[in-house]
Amino acid sequence: MLKVIVLFNLKDGVDPSEYEAWARASDLPTVRGLDSVADFSVQRSSGLLGSDAAPPYQYIEIIDVSDMTRFGEEVASETVQKLAAEFQGFADGPLFLLTESLD
Repeated sequence: MLKVIVLFNLKDGVDPSEYEAWARASDLPTVRGLDSVADFSVQRSSGLLGSDAAPPYQYIEIIDVSDMTRFGEEVASETVQKLAAEFQGFADGPLFLLTESLD
């Protein structure tokens, strides 16, 4: 299974509670509802293990993709494109990492 890991900070002026409410109401249910997605979570960074420094990213999304071809088709849909545009209004330069398990 492929995972898409998204690392991002919120844009200046974005209220974290506003983003988190949107993520719960729109992002999580929509992405979890895609046929190509086995699981999806949004994580808030709470610190760095063994350090008092601030984490480099405020949020991490983890998308478990069961079918990458189908995922590409679903991401191109009007519904997901609308969601992506809303996400871009919150996220400052998100990084989308494609990963594969070693096992």
